[in-house]
Amino acid sequence: MAERVSTAPGFRTTQWSLVLDAVAPERDARAALETLCSTYWYPLYGFVRRHGWSHEDAQDLVQAFFARLIEKRDWRVAPERGRFRSFLMAAMRNFMANARDHDRADKRGGGAPLISIDDEASGRFAAEPIEHATPQSLFERAFALRLLDEALGRLEAEQASAGNSRRFAALRPYLGADAALPAYAALAAELSMNEGALRVALHRLRQRHGELVRRAVADIVQDPADVESEIDALLAALSP
Repeated sequence: MAERVSTAPGFRTTQWSLVLDAVAPERDARAALETLCSTYWYPLYGFVRRHGWSHEDAQDLVQAFFARLIEKRDWRVAPERGRFRSFLMAAMRNFMANARDHDRADKRGGGAPLISIDDEASGRFAAEPIEHATPQSLFERAFALRLLDEALGRLEAEQASAGNSRRFAALRPYLGADAALPAYAALAAELSMNEGALRVALHRLRQRHGELVRRAVADIVQDPADVESEIDALLAALSP
């Protein structure tokens, strides 16, 4: 198993650490399960929708899927078997096949407590570029976006701790790899900064964001040598 990564306070533990904590019967796994569920809820929702299920049925199905994982905790997973998200997609395919034979009450998981759902999932799905998307490519795209958002959230927290929330909010739209550069003179005047200092600040934010993305990717691979190939896979998932 990959070692836990020492990071800024609040940065999540390694993905495989969470997975193995979640399946260990001798541990109180609720926190690990909730983290995994919140990470993968929307990617699995999009995966199910792309298989032809309605919004309501997809919500029910993903909820029931996680309810079963929480109840049974019998996942046959291990780092050497590959990506955890590949396991989830295969498990969901089987769950969907079985669910078609049951009514909605069964899909909801009976009386099992359900995790918090994404109330904006339907709108997000409607905005997805899905004309040529497969269920798997949509899942991979949603997961990649989640990872990037997580890294951006870490960066935002760091900047808030440093007292730079206003500057970060102004520079945030320019942090993406494909983002256009700002009108430096106007933005510097708005932030009461020297233009040269603003350029340096944006450069450093972009660098730090890249570091946090790389660290997040390192969390989801077993072997550090796989980081580059995983980054390539995530970039491919985000390409048009």
